[in-house]
Amino acid sequence: MSEESPILWRPSEEEVKSRNLSAFATQVRNNLNIDFGHDYQNLWRWSVKEKGLFWRECWKFLDFIYEGSLEPSLLDESDFFKAKWFPDVNFNYAENILNWPDEQVALSSLNENGERLDLTFADLKKETSRIQQSLIDLDLRPGTRVAAIMSNTPQSIQAMLAVTSLGGVWTSVSPDFGPSGMLDRLTQADPEILFAVNGYSFGGKLYDIRDKISEIVSPLKSLRKIITVSQNGFEEGGPLKNSVSWEQFLEPYKPQTVTYKRLPFDHPLFVLYTSGTTGKPKCIIHTAGGSMLKSVSEHSLLFDLKPTDTAFFPTTLGWMMWNFLVNFLGTGAKIICYDGSPFFPHKEKLWQLAAEEKVTILGLGSSYIEACKKSHFIPSKDMDLSQVRVIIAGGSVLSPEGFSYVYKSITDDVQLISASGGTEIMGCLLGSNPWGAVYQGELQGPALGMDMAVVNEEGNIIEDQKGELVCLSTFPSLPIGLLGDNDGSRFRNTYFSKNPGMYTQGDFAELKSLSGGYIVYGRSDATLNPGGVRIGTAEIYRQVDKLKEVEESVVVGQNWQNDVRVILFVLLKKTEYLSESLIQKISSEIKHGASPRHVPRKILQVNEIPKTRTGKIAEIAVRKIVNGEEISNIESIVNPESLDEFKDRIELKN
Repeated sequence: MSEESPILWRPSEEEVKSRNLSAFATQVRNNLNIDFGHDYQNLWRWSVKEKGLFWRECWKFLDFIYEGSLEPSLLDESDFFKAKWFPDVNFNYAENILNWPDEQVALSSLNENGERLDLTFADLKKETSRIQQSLIDLDLRPGTRVAAIMSNTPQSIQAMLAVTSLGGVWTSVSPDFGPSGMLDRLTQADPEILFAVNGYSFGGKLYDIRDKISEIVSPLKSLRKIITVSQNGFEEGGPLKNSVSWEQFLEPYKPQTVTYKRLPFDHPLFVLYTSGTTGKPKCIIHTAGGSMLKSVSEHSLLFDLKPTDTAFFPTTLGWMMWNFLVNFLGTGAKIICYDGSPFFPHKEKLWQLAAEEKVTILGLGSSYIEACKKSHFIPSKDMDLSQVRVIIAGGSVLSPEGFSYVYKSITDDVQLISASGGTEIMGCLLGSNPWGAVYQGELQGPALGMDMAVVNEEGNIIEDQKGELVCLSTFPSLPIGLLGDNDGSRFRNTYFSKNPGMYTQGDFAELKSLSGGYIVYGRSDATLNPGGVRIGTAEIYRQVDKLKEVEESVVVGQNWQNDVRVILFVLLKKTEYLSESLIQKISSEIKHGASPRHVPRKILQVNEIPKTRTGKIAEIAVRKIVNGEEISNIESIVNPESLDEFKDRIELKN
């Protein structure tokens, strides 16, 4: 049995009683005569054993609007591909997201320039109704695909709600993508209608993308209408064929009551895209019922969002966290939409926004938290963040030192949730236990309804050992499949071939038997394998991150002499250089903090670390470079020019 991690925080008895999860447990006790007390593990075990009952109780607890019957809640539950959720239910996603009192504030929109706009649910409904009317006149029908190249503003949310209110399918990319990155995604989605901004602001600079939009329109063969959105003072460019400005699009229509097309649970809602670091981005088709039920139930039961909360997660429309942010509205919480750089005009920007807006549920990229830690920035020194009661670290798993940083430098009274999940499932595999303690470096537990385990290479379930994170049985937000994958073979091969009969997303993890929590060591497809021993990249990053000389690093395995050797690339602080003594210092830190097997065979200096557009280190792209393989989707990387240096370094040092 492994050693228990230090406890950093535990909810008080009063906090436990006030949790939404406690109210849900009371509902289950009253409806089904099952009493879990405040034992999360017992509740979780029931939620996966009796998953039909569990998800039906979630639906009731969230009080979703629907027609039909909640029974049966699940058919063919033993088969991932034949399982059918809520077959007798018809409902509408947008109707449930907007089902809050008109006078209640829904969102506050802010940008780099300090401009601000507050909208109530009545305001959201008014503009949604105008867009809806125009889309009806464009003959938008259930299943029509609509794409957006837009910023994180109220307009994008209103457009999405209007599309989905009619049963349309929404997909989006960020305006900072290059033309080929946009086309890699949108040509697969093949939209009929496109909403597109003509420019955006980031880091105090204005970016005109009118030429980029013109370039991508022609290859979108099914496109029949373009709605151009003028932002940041850019004037309208030359008219595109079949285009109309946002103002012209809405001008004929006055606000009226929004109508909603109620459709089956498994009707398509969103097309989301994987990062594309291993090839062309996969286009994942999510159902309306699965997306809404999985996401909103997590926000309510696991993140404890209430109508009195203000929730903030900085994101773009090129990341599933935007869909996640909009789904916060399903709990009645107010959301903050921020359009701009998290570091402009200063590195304290996001913390400042959280303090000024009295944010109670704060979501941040783990990489952003790690960067603040590395720069020794102490938000609590100059800002009052005492109202923050939940911090969600997303995008990648937070390091144990990142956990400590939150409690020492941000606030000592907060539930810190480091989560694993994402684009493929519209939610979490692992994450929060609102009744339990936070252990340093651990994800608190499996998400409710998710039948999680860790297996070894033989597919046997293990504890207190590193292995592959899997889900053993079906769940509502399992995607319908992938666009263009008509026989389902690509979907099955991607997520079910490695461990047959189990959903495998690709995390290298360990279940801690003492706490019931999990440690995630990185992507299993980026796992190092020197001498046949599997090593998670996070184990090396944790040691390197302790060194004040190192700004950031990326570690990969290189095929070498019938084995794998570990190569560590380091980005140093501006005043530092990679001397032999520093190489020895890095090696010693890794050796003593991890093990001799973790020590890299080579440590090389670079001037920039490649990142994906969601802020993750592009480990797989670097691994391909050092192994002489082609990177099939360079557009997934925000700074692709940085990869040239990695190739040069390896060639010089072989």
